[in-house]
Amino acid sequence: MEPIRSQYEDDPDMMEIVLEFAAELPERANEIERVLAAGDFDQLKTLAHQLKGAGGGYGFPRITEVAGELEHSLKDGVRGDPIKGHCAALCAVLRAVVAGKGD
Repeated sequence: MEPIRSQYEDDPDMMEIVLEFAAELPERANEIERVLAAGDFDQLKTLAHQLKGAGGGYGFPRITEVAGELEHSLKDGVRGDPIKGHCAALCAVLRAVVAGKGD
């Protein structure tokens, strides 16, 4: 997957908080994997909802899109392989985020 950069990477007023958000994303991916393995779909839905809202706010619309797909599927009662696929896609996106220029 290509590196994903914030739409705000050229905005000095946003860069500090974008860097903080981006630094948390690998651990958020790990948490999604742990919650999925535990079968806690309510917590998984909460995590997806949080990322859906935060992604766009920090200039990462792809996070919002993929997290929204996961949340929607969970709300519809989807389970099994489709949810695993949505989680894998979201984790890949989270791990593809680069924090700033030249990273």
